[in-house]
Amino acid sequence: MPSRVLWRRSATAFSVYGSTALGFLATIVAARELSKGDFARFALVFGTTTLLQLFVDLTIDEVVVKYGNRYAAAEDWGRFHRLIRVGFLVKMVGGAAGTLAVVAAAVLSPWLWQTGGIVGALLIASLIPLIQQPEGMAGALLLLRSRYDLRGAMLLWAMALRFGAIMITAPHGLLPLFVGIVAAQAVSTVSVVAVGYAVFRRFPSAPHLPLGDDRATIRSFAVQSSLASGLTSLRTSLPTVLVGVVASGAQVGNFRIAQAPQTAFQSLSAPARLVLLAEQTRDIEYGRADRALALLRRYVLGTALFSVLVTPPLWIFMPDILRFVYSGKWAAAANPCRVMVLVACVQLIFAWTKTFPVSIGRPGLRLAGQTVEIAVLVPALLVFTAIWGATGAAIGALVSSLALAAFWSVWIVRLRHGDLTPTTAEVPA
Repeated sequence: MPSRVLWRRSATAFSVYGSTALGFLATIVAARELSKGDFARFALVFGTTTLLQLFVDLTIDEVVVKYGNRYAAAEDWGRFHRLIRVGFLVKMVGGAAGTLAVVAAAVLSPWLWQTGGIVGALLIASLIPLIQQPEGMAGALLLLRSRYDLRGAMLLWAMALRFGAIMITAPHGLLPLFVGIVAAQAVSTVSVVAVGYAVFRRFPSAPHLPLGDDRATIRSFAVQSSLASGLTSLRTSLPTVLVGVVASGAQVGNFRIAQAPQTAFQSLSAPARLVLLAEQTRDIEYGRADRALALLRRYVLGTALFSVLVTPPLWIFMPDILRFVYSGKWAAAANPCRVMVLVACVQLIFAWTKTFPVSIGRPGLRLAGQTVEIAVLVPALLVFTAIWGATGAAIGALVSSLALAAFWSVWIVRLRHGDLTPTTAEVPA
């Protein structure tokens, strides 16, 4: 068993880091092939689409992981299958809402942003939320089987498709670029759903049963988790949108380049977050809270040590890195990129706050933390961007990340073992 777990964790890390590398390369290709104006439009359209997609979507996949493990532990397969069906329905409704939100943003864009020429790209990108939604539920099914290795492989496949689409279409302009991204997303969704369905069929079949007394709890869990996920999405997508409101297109482009460390470190923590969500939720539901906390401690210590080691060289050599990777036209992004390295380190160390509240069944804690972060982010970013441009935006992001870190530091110190509230499911032999 330990060797199998180690293999799955290693395979997950390889796949997720591979997808990160491809995503990074895709951004480089777009930055090199598009003009500075079109790249700023690309960043604004992509950020707006991601923001609206996540903000209006109900994060039912996290609910499925939590309660799916609970029903599996109790061998309550009737409610298990009912939960999966409800999850897919809710996910598709969220996708439709995301598409409508992006269309509305396209109509209102001339009055929202200083950067023009994005209406057509937004209308094309509006198809992404609807097409992408089934992937989330398929991924939840994989996590219910603790097959985060397959989930990682699907992420790698999806990003490979997107990278290929950007390579082919970026030289032809902004609109063909988004047509290619939409086509790649369609192929990716079909593939992931097929794998998820094959894994789902391995669960025992049973007639669907009503969720009963759990319905209200599940609804509350879904709403709180969705609000928290929406606020989490604001961390990366909202800053780009807000920079476009108070600064020029050049500053939008500089800040989008500066977000590279944040994106890279979030991806660095992605395999760990998949493992934490799958294993800690299972441990809590089977009464093994001590193992869940031990895994959390190892993650925090490891990421803190990593951050201490990598920050100084990244800070020193950032101008050279940008010239090598993006070419000299993005040299102005060096200072905001340095600040974003600090942001990325804080968010890496506290990345467990995205999954741990789900594992212990307290999404309200996550919602409270994210509310604190966004309440600090919006005014800080607007004020500092107006003064210092992209560098000010990065400083605003740092201040808000430190606020979130302070919130969770206080809470985790006050944590008691009884706060983890496992179910009555017995630990399997």
